[in-house]
Amino acid sequence: MNIKIGQGIDYHRLVEGRDLWIGGVKIPHAKGALGHSDADVLLHAICDALLGALALGDIGKHFPDTSAEFKDIDSKILLEKTYKMIDNAGWQIGNIDSTLSLEAPKIKPYIAAMQEAISSILRIPLDCVSVKATTAEKMGFVGREEGLMAQAVAILFKK
Repeated sequence: MNIKIGQGIDYHRLVEGRDLWIGGVKIPHAKGALGHSDADVLLHAICDALLGALALGDIGKHFPDTSAEFKDIDSKILLEKTYKMIDNAGWQIGNIDSTLSLEAPKIKPYIAAMQEAISSILRIPLDCVSVKATTAEKMGFVGREEGLMAQAVAILFKK
């Protein structure tokens, strides 16, 4: 098979006293995502989509939250390591389509920077990285601003 598709999803709680990193971009906000790493929900979902496309497991398998090596690590490093796994396996990334779900802050002003960061790390054209956002219309943990969620889909082509 010369084409593979992967899907990823990630969730993080929002807490005070943490920076909010989404898509490799630090976003000013009263709360940040809680996690072992910098808790970048979007980059984690993209890692899972890429790993899933090649049936390589998930982000927790490769970068476990029980390892001191990954404590507070920049998720851009995790995405770079994931990219190298894909590249070393003989695959190239066609595109990434992703959706964030959060009530606040509004991320529209940061989407271009997120796309640039992801595009650069994955070595794909800017127009091959889609980042969209939605709210939960005040429903559930996202709607109550207790957490945020991201989903991503990736398509890979055999080199």
